[in-house]
Amino acid sequence: MANRDTILLVEDNPDEAELAELAFKRLDTEFNLQTVPNGEEALDYLFASGRYANRPEERKPGLILLDINLPQISGFDVLRTLRASSSYSLTPIAFLTTSDERDDIVQGYELGVNSYLRKPLDFDGFAQLLQAVSNYWLRLNTRI
Repeated sequence: MANRDTILLVEDNPDEAELAELAFKRLDTEFNLQTVPNGEEALDYLFASGRYANRPEERKPGLILLDINLPQISGFDVLRTLRASSSYSLTPIAFLTTSDERDDIVQGYELGVNSYLRKPLDFDGFAQLLQAVSNYWLRLNTRI
């Protein structure tokens, strides 16, 4: 069972991953943010394999924030894999990206992303977006 308080952020830009961590600390949330830098590590983390083979079950995320343009395995391919898995077919997944390409948006929704979010350019906007999406998916939204 997923831990509703754990969020997995898949972000290859270390500066943006650090900003997300700072935003969660600044907002003093009770969410547990886990970060991985690419699609391959995301899948290892999510399926408790590779270097994450000993990931505790309570660290299975209740929300996945996924960048699209990732090294090794793209965000689209991660999403495709997760939606094909009974373990993650219903887990909320939001693309968190700088892309506003219509084709990316359409493909994301066709593959089963729950939200498509553009990263704000300023820290305060980014922090507020993370707070809003986390609160919505992990506190307000009724899930199975």
